[in-house]
Amino acid sequence: MSAVPSLPRRLPLAHAVDEFVLTTVLLFVTVTVVRWLRDPGAPLYLADLHVALAVIGVISGAVLTALILSPPGRRSGGHMNPAVTVALWLMDAFPGRSLPPYILAQLAGSVTGTALARLVWGSAVSHASVDHAVIRPDITWRPADVFLAEAGAMMALILLVGTILAYPRYIRLLPYVIGGSVALVIALLGPRSGGSINPARQLGPAALSGQTTDLWIYLTVPVLGAVIGSAIYHLFIWRFNACRPLTYKLAGDHSREEPTAR
Repeated sequence: MSAVPSLPRRLPLAHAVDEFVLTTVLLFVTVTVVRWLRDPGAPLYLADLHVALAVIGVISGAVLTALILSPPGRRSGGHMNPAVTVALWLMDAFPGRSLPPYILAQLAGSVTGTALARLVWGSAVSHASVDHAVIRPDITWRPADVFLAEAGAMMALILLVGTILAYPRYIRLLPYVIGGSVALVIALLGPRSGGSINPARQLGPAALSGQTTDLWIYLTVPVLGAVIGSAIYHLFIWRFNACRPLTYKLAGDHSREEPTAR
């Protein structure tokens, strides 16, 4: 087994503030992109929902990658997703005492970013086709279908992250892998289940639009998928791999030590 620097019991509160800022920016950009691509009065309007979601996916993935690589993202780990934070904690890559402030910061950032977009863009954000960028499943999809799709997508993402964390030489690719994965989920699942896989992605838009019917699914299912993915990681990846996760890369840049073999 390899020796790994242990995580501090709690990360500085400033890291949670970074998460708030990052999630605020993420939601502001998300609502802004949806406003310009889905408002029929906008010059960039895309009438075809599938095309629009593919473009939104690419932009969202690029923005997410840029935020992870930004100074606040490097300090906090750039989670911007309560399900990711829970998964990293379960994978022994995040201190449990920092879980509540991180999650509260992410959810508060979701509401703040959506509200800022409404303030900047005005009534256009409330247009029926934009509706604060709230996520909705296709009318043919039942709650059980959405449940399985969103949980499965989050589980796959966590397994991918855990696999990369197990191989330190590939960790520098994580921001790009995460951004690309999110782009793919939005493009493929967006027209079907909504492609959220992030409770913070839905909370602000749902709260400000009043579209809360399916909110419980989008708040709880990604976390469930993350828990399942973490359990599979412990059973099949961590157990048979000689390297423990290089924890600081997604838990805040509080250590620069590399793991050394014993």
